[in-house]
Amino acid sequence: MFKLYGAHILCLLLLLQQVDCQANDKVQIDGPLENKDFFVKEGSQGGMMLYRFIFQPPVVSLRLTGDTDGIIEIVSDGVLYLNKALDWETKKVHKLQLEGLNASGQKVQGPYFINIYVEDINDNPPTFEKNNYTGTVRQNSRPGKPFMYIKAIDLDDPNTLNGQLSYRLRNHFPNPFQEMLFQVDNVTGAISTTKAGHQYLDPAQEREYVLDVEVYDMAGQSINAFSASTDVRVTVLENLWKSPGLVKIKENSTEPHPISIAQVQWNYPGAYYEISSKETPSVKLPFMVDNNGTIYVTEPLDREKKESYSFYVYAKEEGISLSYPVTVNVTVEDINDNPPVCNKALTKFEVQENEVAGNYIGTFQASDADKEGTINSRLHYDIVYQNPKIPVDKLFRIDFGTGNINILQSALNRQEASNYSLKVEVTDQVFKTVCDVLINVIDINDQIPIFEKSDYGDVTLPEDRRVGTVILEIQATDGDEPFTGSSQIIYTVTNGDPNNTFSIRTDPKTNRGYVTINKVLDFETTPMYYLDIGATNPEPLVLGTQYNSSSFTKLRVAVTDVDEVPVFLQKTYTVEMLENVTFGTFVMKARAYDPEGAQIKYSLKNNNRNWLRIDPLSGSIYTAALMDRETESPYVVQIVATEQTRASKSSMAQLTLNLKDVNDNPPQLEKDSVFFCHPLQGNQKAKIDVHDPDIYSYIPKFSYVLLGDNTVQNNWNVSKDGLHAYISPKNINLEEKDYDIPIKINDNGRPPMEGVVYLKVKVCRCVEGRCFIPTDPSPFPTVATAIGILVAVLIVIGVILGIVFLRLKRKSQSQQISTKANPASPAELQSLT
Repeated sequence: MFKLYGAHILCLLLLLQQVDCQANDKVQIDGPLENKDFFVKEGSQGGMMLYRFIFQPPVVSLRLTGDTDGIIEIVSDGVLYLNKALDWETKKVHKLQLEGLNASGQKVQGPYFINIYVEDINDNPPTFEKNNYTGTVRQNSRPGKPFMYIKAIDLDDPNTLNGQLSYRLRNHFPNPFQEMLFQVDNVTGAISTTKAGHQYLDPAQEREYVLDVEVYDMAGQSINAFSASTDVRVTVLENLWKSPGLVKIKENSTEPHPISIAQVQWNYPGAYYEISSKETPSVKLPFMVDNNGTIYVTEPLDREKKESYSFYVYAKEEGISLSYPVTVNVTVEDINDNPPVCNKALTKFEVQENEVAGNYIGTFQASDADKEGTINSRLHYDIVYQNPKIPVDKLFRIDFGTGNINILQSALNRQEASNYSLKVEVTDQVFKTVCDVLINVIDINDQIPIFEKSDYGDVTLPEDRRVGTVILEIQATDGDEPFTGSSQIIYTVTNGDPNNTFSIRTDPKTNRGYVTINKVLDFETTPMYYLDIGATNPEPLVLGTQYNSSSFTKLRVAVTDVDEVPVFLQKTYTVEMLENVTFGTFVMKARAYDPEGAQIKYSLKNNNRNWLRIDPLSGSIYTAALMDRETESPYVVQIVATEQTRASKSSMAQLTLNLKDVNDNPPQLEKDSVFFCHPLQGNQKAKIDVHDPDIYSYIPKFSYVLLGDNTVQNNWNVSKDGLHAYISPKNINLEEKDYDIPIKINDNGRPPMEGVVYLKVKVCRCVEGRCFIPTDPSPFPTVATAIGILVAVLIVIGVILGIVFLRLKRKSQSQQISTKANPASPAELQSLT
């Protein structure tokens, strides 16, 4: 064994480390005896020199104790070195004590505390906790909602990239759609379905899948990262979230309410349920659902008020719908709870006195509010009373099922009885109602209506005369008994008006007829009408009497031309298109014409954002700028058609442009600040509330990356639990102040949109769980201060007034002295008198 001293040992050890003996001046490799910390990467080769301690007499040697573990040694010349590699996984810190000894071996200096911190290197691959994983997922599970977790461990330092793991789904088998049906959260290992999985997973088609999942250390960001893989076997189960089928409820139930009527169930426990009306506008529903998914009717239902209900039931978790809602349809079943009702308080019929036995007189009508077409609303009829009973009782018959009334005998005589009162009993299976019927015996119809004029001449109308305008009054008379069917007159256009452009209304008191415009007039289509008008009675004429020329008249209607506004083929247009279409994209073509044949020119009105332009001649509409659904949708403009004449008359149609959403907005912060109570306790986190202006954004799919320098990275952490993202402090010694934390958020849409947001994190003192913000001193003076100010102002005013009065007094005295020194001359005195 040989002994080396001083610089020889130092150079030898440096050579072993392949370091030049001419060391860089910036690296301190020796120094006096003192407390010292060293940072050494694990796995460094043995023979590594750490430091040379320099000592002076009386110290002649050094003694090293503590966690040397047979690896750390010091030689007599004060060189501290390693004789083999350190291992971070075995020990992270070696705590040593160094003492200076004299020639007698007694301690004369120290102890000095030496700490050797072992720095981790990536020398351990990740491993999964299980060789194989199994899990189940329900059909139609919500995308992004974890149904199982996988976990891997890495022995390296979790506070460095060496121990930070990233999960990936390499593939799954089978993959029938060439589209991933599953996804894995790269940070948490949560496995969930994708949108495609939500849509396509079906146990009837494919029940089991094998997922090839791998994990990388170095957060998956290095080509040198270690990896491991495992198989995850997933069984697809039938979707429990489905409509319960048609629910039938008897109306007017007398049982205690609420009553259970149906059950829905989400695929996993922990969900709660909400009911929402399907009708627009929303109506209050007589139903409720509890946290177990049991649906109840809360009150008796009345079919006659509403015979069916349709509503949605949502499954939710933390306020977010877990899937599409299911529809519940309820039919209210009828019971016989309504009596028959007479349609009129008194039903009247007319019959001529010469009516033949067996002839039909009319149909009596009653109704029942119970469900139509069921036995509950089937009605039966019977005449239970007739007055007078002359010449005989039961002159009339009513059909038991239809209510048709016929005369049984030809024995009516108006001189003996001008009318008959009948009582008709109407029954259903439970109830009975009696209704009143009056049959008037009328004179026979042996007189025809006769017009006062056989020709009413010509009437001239402009084509823009309004529908409903009376253009002429006509009159015919009838010699039969007044106010009966034999004398009532019905006017009809019998010829010359195939499109029913005109109608004629009769005044029942005077039998006067009013010729009225029934449809829009159009000079270009029909400039002239030659009308034949007939007058008839509702009662048939007696045998041997016929209508003749006296019951007919003529009328000619001339329609004059009016310069009309242009006419659109459609008054409203509705178009749907993507909000990101390029400039010049064709939207639609408006079509209008001028009834007089003038040329049309098109323009747009209320095109406030100038998103559209129109070809003035063809009416074709194109996009003229980038459109944005989030700014305005629908986008409504008016299309103006103007005739190219001196009058320049115009008309408008409306275009409603419904913009379909595309993913063109990055996520944004819903709340721009959160807080933590100081001092920090650890294990604290705050939810990052975000939103996306786009319609089809799906917050659980968002990914979050913490940005910023090393200080931000060392002090803060951003994590995600599948539904939400959270920020948490890594360093519990953060001082009390506001921090602006940059976070990059990606919505992972199509196309993906990302943006950087700045979340203000307040580390503050808390009172009752809230940030305590000390208020500024009141800007208003106190009462004492106000009194002091007032007194000071009054003193200043007093001083100013005193100075003014003093100056006025001195000026007056000066004027008196001046007058005595300069007396007025006799002439001046004389002028004064």
